[in-house]
Amino acid sequence: MDPALPVLLYDDDCGFCTRTARLVPRLGVRCRIAALGATDLPALGVDPQRAQREVPFVDRRGAVSYGHHAWAGVLRTGPLPCRLAGRLLEAPGVSWVAARVYAWIAGHRQLMPGGTAACRLPR
Repeated sequence: MDPALPVLLYDDDCGFCTRTARLVPRLGVRCRIAALGATDLPALGVDPQRAQREVPFVDRRGAVSYGHHAWAGVLRTGPLPCRLAGRLLEAPGVSWVAARVYAWIAGHRQLMPGGTAACRLPR
């Protein structure tokens, strides 16, 4: 995959995150998928502590977004239906809900498909 493409980073210590990352290419998006543990996070401008709680996405310009904004960025690299979904995730009113849903899923990722006790975020 082209190293100039944007990159979605995932927690490779979490089964749910790894499983989700493996599904992303099926969306037809144009971004790389990389494991947090195999990436020089500071070189990309990614906060390592925040990356443990929220998935980071680094766009072509080097701007970093986290959580539901990161997923919106990923979707905006895909075909028209994905691009529309990415815009919707950040639309006024929807973004607030998306942020809460993302936070709930991230806080319960050990209970999600593929999740294990190792996925649990520290309190």
